[in-house]
Amino acid sequence: MVADNLSERISSVFRRICHAAMRAGRAPESVSLVAVTKHFPVSAVAEAVELGLRIFGESYVGEAADKRETILRENPLSSVSWHMIGHLQRNKVKRAVSVFDCIHSIDSIALAQVVDEYAAKAGKTLDVLIQVKLSEEDTKTGIAEAGVQALAERIKGFNKNLNLIGLMAMPPFFEDPEQSRPYFRRLSDIRDTLAARGIELTELSMGMSNDFETAIMEGATMVRVGSEIFGSR
Repeated sequence: MVADNLSERISSVFRRICHAAMRAGRAPESVSLVAVTKHFPVSAVAEAVELGLRIFGESYVGEAADKRETILRENPLSSVSWHMIGHLQRNKVKRAVSVFDCIHSIDSIALAQVVDEYAAKAGKTLDVLIQVKLSEEDTKTGIAEAGVQALAERIKGFNKNLNLIGLMAMPPFFEDPEQSRPYFRRLSDIRDTLAARGIELTELSMGMSNDFETAIMEGATMVRVGSEIFGSR
């Protein structure tokens, strides 16, 4: 990939984030860009780091571990944060805890318990989000809306190794981003309901390359963007 082209793509995404936030009456800095690098080569990640990106999202623990190791070796002073955005299998938790700084995909009490236990053993505090399943698609994971409060309460009740910061959702793919809007609005409503019940969460991880501007309009604080930055996989 030509660095100039990558620079242009990153700048374009940031401009779009800024414009969407301003249209929603929000500060642009209230939205974090998670650059999704799964299946892209580590060379693309290294270029993105050189161009100023600092948050990278991966779906597979092994792939993320390899990239993290390479980036640390080549650029040890860069303050890169790695986010797990894919489904996390329990047999991958130990390694995931060592690789990631934030996990977006906690979807059960059992998974949260295992992550907490390994984080405690590692002496590490992890930011986590609860993944909520808002559609009936079999390919989508997450906890049903009815179980979100109980899961949030359990995570809050664990020791200090999990820091519950928000909710994540992945709506069905639509060509028209307006069709994603009800799903984004629903996640925002769930967050507001939890707040009314004493569970304050600051982050909403929602919106991808095809619909992140709509997600921002509905309150997204983290957008997960891959192809609009790095091109087609």
